Amino acid sequence: MMRVGVDVGGTFTDAIAVGPGGEVRLVKVLTRVSRPWVSVVEAVEKLGGAHRFDTIVHATTLGTNMLLGQVGLEKPEVVLLASKGFRDVIEIGRQARPDPYNAFFDKPRPLVPRRNRVEINARVYAWGERLEPSEEEVRSIAERYCGARTVFVIHVIHCYRDRGGLEARIAEIIRRACPEALDVVTSCSVDPLPGEYERASTAIVNAMLRPMFREYLSKLEEALRARGFRGKLLVMQSNGGLAPALRAREKPVYFIESGPAAGVVAAAALARMRGDETVISFDMGGTTAKASLIQGFEPLLTDYFEVGGRYHAGRLVRGSGYPIRVPHVDLVEVSAGGGTIIWVDKGGALRAGPLSAGAQPGPACYARGGNKPTVTDAHLILGRLPPVIAGGLLELDSTLAMRVYEELARAAGLDPYTTASEALRLVNTEMARAIRLVSIERGVDPSRATLYAFGGAGPLHAAELAEEVGVWRVIVPPFAGVFSALGLVAAGYRASERIYIGRRVEDVDAGVVEEEVGRVVSKLVKDVDCRHITAVRAAMRFEGQGGVILVEFKPNMGELVEGFRARYRSLYGMLPPEPHPPIILDYLLVEVYCSSKLPRLRGYPAPTRELRRRAYFLEQGWLEADVYNGVPRGARGPAILELPDTTVVVPPGWGIERGEYGEVILEKL
Repeated sequence: MMRVGVDVGGTFTDAIAVGPGGEVRLVKVLTRVSRPWVSVVEAVEKLGGAHRFDTIVHATTLGTNMLLGQVGLEKPEVVLLASKGFRDVIEIGRQARPDPYNAFFDKPRPLVPRRNRVEINARVYAWGERLEPSEEEVRSIAERYCGARTVFVIHVIHCYRDRGGLEARIAEIIRRACPEALDVVTSCSVDPLPGEYERASTAIVNAMLRPMFREYLSKLEEALRARGFRGKLLVMQSNGGLAPALRAREKPVYFIESGPAAGVVAAAALARMRGDETVISFDMGGTTAKASLIQGFEPLLTDYFEVGGRYHAGRLVRGSGYPIRVPHVDLVEVSAGGGTIIWVDKGGALRAGPLSAGAQPGPACYARGGNKPTVTDAHLILGRLPPVIAGGLLELDSTLAMRVYEELARAAGLDPYTTASEALRLVNTEMARAIRLVSIERGVDPSRATLYAFGGAGPLHAAELAEEVGVWRVIVPPFAGVFSALGLVAAGYRASERIYIGRRVEDVDAGVVEEEVGRVVSKLVKDVDCRHITAVRAAMRFEGQGGVILVEFKPNMGELVEGFRARYRSLYGMLPPEPHPPIILDYLLVEVYCSSKLPRLRGYPAPTRELRRRAYFLEQGWLEADVYNGVPRGARGPAILELPDTTVVVPPGWGIERGEYGEVILEKL
């Protein structure tokens, strides 16, 4: 029996199977954008059939796509029941403007139109007292909006003060009054923290995704069961941990960024095996490139994201999307993938993205109808790619690639080869910005970090990109082209819950808090079927401070305060002036998880042949490069390694070694 990980990307769906003895099989198939579950089943069948596997682990970025209506699934009719005075909180939002100097900018359209937002005479006061609506009031609203496609969302102000009890009572009345409703969601069951706008937005996004996620997972499970699968279907969460498909059906908002998280999990596991304390994870696929920071063998996590938001220079533009407040791996994403389209603006300057050729029709060289110049086409005409990629899945047509670059070159006033090389410099500049965001802007010197480059296109850019940002060691992991799928195989379970406290530290009863933590842990371990680790962190702040700081929770309040002060001082270099403001314990983050561990991998083979061909290197120009179909020991650039699932470009001045775990090690000489 074997475990298989399947990662649905924008261009390719990658799958990798690992047997009990560590044997590995992998496949790539083109993603069916409108029917993604078909790609998952196709990949599993190519690995030998669904009946052979006892566990299938799945990751996807389809949560965002489904919310934006990109896969043809019908959105439900959402009805929001809000406390009086808070009907329009999701439209008012925050003061943050995505275009601060544009007087005519358009805010994101509210996910619930005003005609579907209803006020009810219900609230929880800040001190915990409840104002309950009459049953007749709730029933009449439910009957008015009742329908087979209706999803009710209940948002009561300060619901966290009574642990969502009032919201649960209202939900029960609605279910009785409208049994045919598609779903009923309470805000505190999704996000039990203060911040009425963020909590309402998170609950609404979850409510919109839940019917669609259920439909998607049902179709996937039905297709797998029909092919003999009788094992467990697990789904990667945005925080890098696995959860049963049942949890994905209930809280899909926790799974929106599951695909990108898988690669970071695999990088962290390899970093632990190699002993690399500080790692920059760099994942470049067909549509985007993603960078993340790993310190102490653990990815950095954050709890704020905007679905459908836009990025500027790698930064999420606040106010451009719909906030969700759930834990996820801290990633910086830019529109720079193998399918990114290169174009010329009105001023004659080359531009990259954000549009991508994706899998359908794909880059011009795929010969599938694409007629726009892409990053992949540039690599091919510059001699940096072999004629066959993705393990034989695709034969590349250099004539078609040259044709689209000749057209682009005429528009830019350049020759095709210069245009292609400038296109690669352009995307490298964009990706270098993302790497600086997760390193320098997080207080980490890139020269002290190791760059882990993976994804189908990552190793093509890694060494030249490292030179640009000042990194001197690059690791190309084994099975780099399907490394995110390998991360699914390596990942462990992770379940988390937040406990709202909202008091000054001196007013907190440590005994009561420990009892509550114990209750939550007992609930969380039900989803965990391995030797687990329990971690409890406290979200703390000085009174009046805008954000919270997470520190390790200690039942001794004196030790907890000292830990917070030390962490505050390390972040900001000083403490507030004496006398210090009171310290607030906002909430506890309780996590139960299992460590991720990569299987023992044989890695890439030694080369069986060596060729030479002319290839273009961004700093040196055209050179005769050694071309290997494996990983040589003690070789130097200029070289190109044509591996089964990726291609590694090694510029002059870089040495090549094969690591203990089959990884490719590139070091600046």
